[in-house]
Amino acid sequence: MEGSAWSGAAESTRGPPTSQRSQLSKWDSPDAVHDVGKWLPRLHALVVGPGLGRDDVLLSNVKDILEASKARGIPIVIDADGLWLIAQQPALIQGYQKAVLTPNHVEFSRLSEAVLGDPLDGQDRRGAVLRLSQALGNVTVVQKGERDVISDGKQVLECSQEGSGRRCGGQGDLLSGSLGVLVHWALQAGPERTDGFSPLLVAAFGACTLTRQCSHQAFQKHGRSTTTTDMIAEVGPAFSRLFET
Repeated sequence: MEGSAWSGAAESTRGPPTSQRSQLSKWDSPDAVHDVGKWLPRLHALVVGPGLGRDDVLLSNVKDILEASKARGIPIVIDADGLWLIAQQPALIQGYQKAVLTPNHVEFSRLSEAVLGDPLDGQDRRGAVLRLSQALGNVTVVQKGERDVISDGKQVLECSQEGSGRRCGGQGDLLSGSLGVLVHWALQAGPERTDGFSPLLVAAFGACTLTRQCSHQAFQKHGRSTTTTDMIAEVGPAFSRLFET
């Protein structure tokens, strides 16, 4: 999984070679859309938001990349400042059912206010996530929290996999990055391999479970000093424990 100043692009688990990726570093330049566009035919999924920022030129470029990605049918995971952009312009993702949004409590409230005219209903998280997904045209929504609540506008899942007592800065980036890979795999497998659930719903549940397991394993070793780097070191062992046994 490779990252950039505004997005990570998942091509299975690979991105552009380092020498070529260095040419794509100025995401707020007028050439960014053209530069990134050259890589779209190779991408299996696009992750937008981590480290993005809110520069006007950059966000304009992101909008164009989102449109180009949708035109190609590329799955898109949106987090962090990417969610801020969607809250300003929900039409960018409206009805695109290969998209997954991963808001925390504050980001979810902002999206709910923008799309539904109502802030988050803390008494009915399942219903709130379901309604937001439906209002966006069945875009999959992962509302992160003590329990992660996931909906595609038809079904609702909750992930309560044991994590840790410490939430690390950057933990959401691990979730969105792993989700990019799992979305691609789940779509390749199809609903016949996901027990009738939406492939994106299953991918989101898997990514939430994996992230929580990484957090749990890292915390067992490092306690309160745990960082996201420690969690990343647990991706391989956690994946094997969850999905390969």
